[in-house]
Amino acid sequence: MGRGLLLLMLTALLAGAGPACGQSPARESPSGRFAGWATAVIAADWRDGRGKAIEAFDNARRDVTAGLLEAGLPRQDLVGYSLRPDAAEPVTAAQALGGVAEATGRATRGCLLYFTSHGSPEGIVFGPDATLTPAAMANLVRRWCGTRPTVVIVSACYSGVFVNALAAPNRMVLTAASRERTSFGCGADETWPWFDGCVIETLPAATDFLALAAGARACVARKEAEAGIAIPSEPQLFVGAEMQLRLPTLRFQRSDP
Repeated sequence: MGRGLLLLMLTALLAGAGPACGQSPARESPSGRFAGWATAVIAADWRDGRGKAIEAFDNARRDVTAGLLEAGLPRQDLVGYSLRPDAAEPVTAAQALGGVAEATGRATRGCLLYFTSHGSPEGIVFGPDATLTPAAMANLVRRWCGTRPTVVIVSACYSGVFVNALAAPNRMVLTAASRERTSFGCGADETWPWFDGCVIETLPAATDFLALAAGARACVARKEAEAGIAIPSEPQLFVGAEMQLRLPTLRFQRSDP
């Protein structure tokens, strides 16, 4: 894992890997509160706990992306990637990171980064043979987003390990679980991981990112209580001082029905 991660980082960051063909939508005229915001949604794993291919992570990528577009995030600066190697047009981890680098390089007013995957206390699975650690993600987010307003959402077991590494005044960090807890819903019989499903459920009525976080966390608590989960996942939320002031002004915008 360590060597694979090192090669991944060197390839993407030092060699300047570009996005996969056909992944970046055509440019449009920016408008609205989120003009100039880059958005990336990455399904970084595609397997259940026994290594069998499932659809839950890719379903989450697809439907989270649709919900964010409906909320007003600009289509022209949104990229989405699945890292499953058996896809019709497979995307490598390095290509995905290069695509995010390109999107954040051209849209420089804000960042929204969403990762869904399996996780461990060491980080999240990122493709077939790499782990993206909190330190590595912190370096990536720093390179991609700098001091611009940034929202990072990590859906994975133990994803609370990313909070301290990503915490900064200009950031909001939302994770599916605390650093000591698993999250749920990553089996073959699930449409989405539970946390992703709660984000998807909450997005249509959420007014902003804070409302999205509150709604998703309440949804997860409800689902876990209904399922009789004895040790809840405890999704985590961090909001930096600058973002506490900025987030109320970043209200989601939806087209009139």
